Amino acid sequence: MTYELTPDLVTGNALIDSEHRQLLATVNNLMDACSQGHGREKSLEVFEYLLGYVKKHFADEERLQTQTKYPDYPAHKQFHDRYKKELEALAQDLRAEGPTVKTLGVLNQQVGVLVSHIRMEDKKLAKHVREHG
Repeated sequence: MTYELTPDLVTGNALIDSEHRQLLATVNNLMDACSQGHGREKSLEVFEYLLGYVKKHFADEERLQTQTKYPDYPAHKQFHDRYKKELEALAQDLRAEGPTVKTLGVLNQQVGVLVSHIRMEDKKLAKHVREHG
């Protein structure tokens, strides 16, 4: 499965959309590395990049939220914090076990959660930023 920023995921905010494209491209690179048998080192390297990029992206979104006094900031931040913890747990599994069917399944679940978050919450955020930015 390849992830892409389809029209239903475009928020209309250039920063958010470009970061979402990069996140999905990185997930695709990770899936490719795992499925092509590039082993633990390559998979972990790509995953570590993904983890760092998620942190950067969430910080950028949170900055937009505080700058525009986004009313749903507490819930959005709570989602970000929980999601980062779940990715950290997945990173620990990946470091310990390498790219297993289990870790790839969990990664796919996490990407699904992120895509759903983009479709619903990030689109609301981008609309708020357009109206109050």
